[in-house]
Amino acid sequence: MNQFRGRHPDSRRRSHSQNRAAHGSRQHHQQQAIQPRHSPVQNPQQHRSRQGRAPRPAFRQKGGGRHPQEIDLHAIARKAMGKYGFAVCFPSQVEREVNALQSRASLREGKGIRDMRHLNWSSIDNYDTEDLDQIECCEAGPAGEIFVRVGIADVDAYVPKGSSSDMHARKNTTSVYTGIETFPMLPDRLSKNLSSLPMGQDRLAIVSEFAVLQNGVVRPGGIFRALVRNKAKLVYEQVAAWLEGTGAMPELVAKAEGMEEQVWLQDKAAQRLEKYRMRMGALELESMEARAVIKDDKVLGLAIVEENRAMHIIENFMIAANGVMSRFLERMSIPSIHRVVRTPKDWAGIRLLAKAKGFSLPAMPSAKELSVFLARQKSLDPDSFAGLSLSIVKLIGAGEYVLHDKEKPIGHFCLAVTHYTHGTAPNRRYVDLIIQRLIKSALDRAPTPYSRKELSEASSWCTDREMSAKRVERFMVKAEAATLLEGKLGQEFDAIVTGASEKGNYARLAEPPVEGRIGGEARGIRVGQRIRVRLVNLDPQNGFVDFAMVG
Repeated sequence: MNQFRGRHPDSRRRSHSQNRAAHGSRQHHQQQAIQPRHSPVQNPQQHRSRQGRAPRPAFRQKGGGRHPQEIDLHAIARKAMGKYGFAVCFPSQVEREVNALQSRASLREGKGIRDMRHLNWSSIDNYDTEDLDQIECCEAGPAGEIFVRVGIADVDAYVPKGSSSDMHARKNTTSVYTGIETFPMLPDRLSKNLSSLPMGQDRLAIVSEFAVLQNGVVRPGGIFRALVRNKAKLVYEQVAAWLEGTGAMPELVAKAEGMEEQVWLQDKAAQRLEKYRMRMGALELESMEARAVIKDDKVLGLAIVEENRAMHIIENFMIAANGVMSRFLERMSIPSIHRVVRTPKDWAGIRLLAKAKGFSLPAMPSAKELSVFLARQKSLDPDSFAGLSLSIVKLIGAGEYVLHDKEKPIGHFCLAVTHYTHGTAPNRRYVDLIIQRLIKSALDRAPTPYSRKELSEASSWCTDREMSAKRVERFMVKAEAATLLEGKLGQEFDAIVTGASEKGNYARLAEPPVEGRIGGEARGIRVGQRIRVRLVNLDPQNGFVDFAMVG
């Protein structure tokens, strides 16, 4: 179960892992030059509308059906990228520019760079992650506070505004994870090497400091440029098992002097942060995020991404660091971009959902009251909480980027905070690179690199591209799932309604956790309702999984 503790799903730290089975991932050496990707699909055929496509399934139950592994998922992924306006290969000018970069050139440049390589920096991420944006270290304070430093890779040092790499990154604005293939925002030589924070290598970073008091309150500290060295590249599952007492101490924790105490202190600080946010009304939600398990380009199954204690360390530090950066820019009177989740678009629907479970929510939206309801339901019916959370997320609505107005801040409803941005993943999100440039301009006492108009336009563009990236990713989950469901046409499944509107009705199966459209008569259903459906159509080429209600 993927627990979104006090977070809206689209504000969480994105997973890099493609969930490839052991020995199935295609790794690239960090020092290699950029190799051209396969050529993008030119003028990709638009997906046919549901009204226009033939009613017969793409897979037949008897005779003549193609085996799902004959489907070229790479081609389907590239076609989907093209359909939604993403570039799938790096232009030649980007390749030349990045291949010409010197690996240590930027380490000798810039003023005010502090040498912090002696600190016990570590990263915690997926086992196969190479594009490391964030490292962290902690120190116990004299009054029980915990001083936290979060280092973010200085991507701008290698990708200056207006460069070929920058223009390409601005076009896509995000890395896109399709399961079968990852389409990075920046070339591997940057994101997995020069502008990453790999273990044992000297790298430039932007460091945010803050103190976590005993009650969980964050006291902002300074922000500065630094030279850092990651002492331990740790893995979520290994660290979580050790912290929870179900596994051995990770080898790298045991080897690095002082790292054991360091990670325990990080865990303590993260728990303080999380408990405080819950008291303030941040929402604790769970959802089931399904990813394809792939080996040798073949889909073996769907796996649920399970969050754990180690992930909560990184996520709580990420949220705190983003708040510190946001307040810093406001204090320096520099216009910036905020990440917001507005007041729920369908509070009435959330109230009806709560009423059906015997709980009364106020007429006006209240994150604190909703938080109480969610905590109650998790305790009363933990097995159904993931489905309820998914329904709440749909009713709250998507996050977005906006030009910050300090006189009328919008805030983040799910995090119960007013100041929040995205600045901790500049290798993978363009907004984070913008925020990094704004911070560096403030530190250097230089003119801001973006006008308010530019920031406003960037906010809208990045929101649009993020939504499109999610459409690509959802499309590919369905395409990959469709290859697994062959032979099950006509079978019935338990499901939960995830969407119910004039635009269409959607449901997600309990097992496997596949979402599809409900066809035919499905009037009167509501989000969160448990139903029985029959699988009636599969079309991996077009990303269609269709159900019909039973009974």
